[in-house]
Amino acid sequence: MKQKIIQQGAEANIILFKGSKEKSFIIKDRIKKGYRLPELDIKIRGKRTKSEAKLLEKASKVIHCPIPFLQPSIKNSSKLKMPFIDGKKLSEHLDKFPLKKQKEICKKIGESVGKIHNLDIIHGDLTTSNMILKNDQVYLIDFGLGFISHKYEDKAVDLHLLKQALEAKHFKNWKELLNQVIKEYQKYKDSGIILERLMAVEKRGRYKK
Repeated sequence: MKQKIIQQGAEANIILFKGSKEKSFIIKDRIKKGYRLPELDIKIRGKRTKSEAKLLEKASKVIHCPIPFLQPSIKNSSKLKMPFIDGKKLSEHLDKFPLKKQKEICKKIGESVGKIHNLDIIHGDLTTSNMILKNDQVYLIDFGLGFISHKYEDKAVDLHLLKQALEAKHFKNWKELLNQVIKEYQKYKDSGIILERLMAVEKRGRYKK
């Protein structure tokens, strides 16, 4: 089985173990931080890895996302083993589709975000870099910054990050795409309050500038 690093980040490396389609998987390995005491570093990385595994398992009940094979062991507390989602990363491919299909994809994004927010799951990094299109389904990945919260503010900030990502990366049609996300998101619990809070979050951002 071949292996290669397919993504290097400040917090973790993603290593692909390539076999047959059914046997390919990834390991998300959180990086050691030299500025921390070793004991504290192990504890923090272990806590974040276990938290992400629990969020993915909970989210998988309502959306498409990778499901960890096993809960991280004490020995490998910084490593998370998950299936490899062999699809198209939306940050790179969304703009290549006809506008009609882009809108359909964004409806699915709005649906997925609405469903995880219904479970009080905050993704924490809602960008198209963390979304993969496979078999016409949108998979949300990388819940490393995610957490559980019932607060409208946290859900509004999640949506604000997505709006910023669409505006920055998919600027040609970002308003139309965002409208599709919001249109679908409005079907879910407390969406009206959350969208009002989103406007407040955006106002604060403008004042800080």
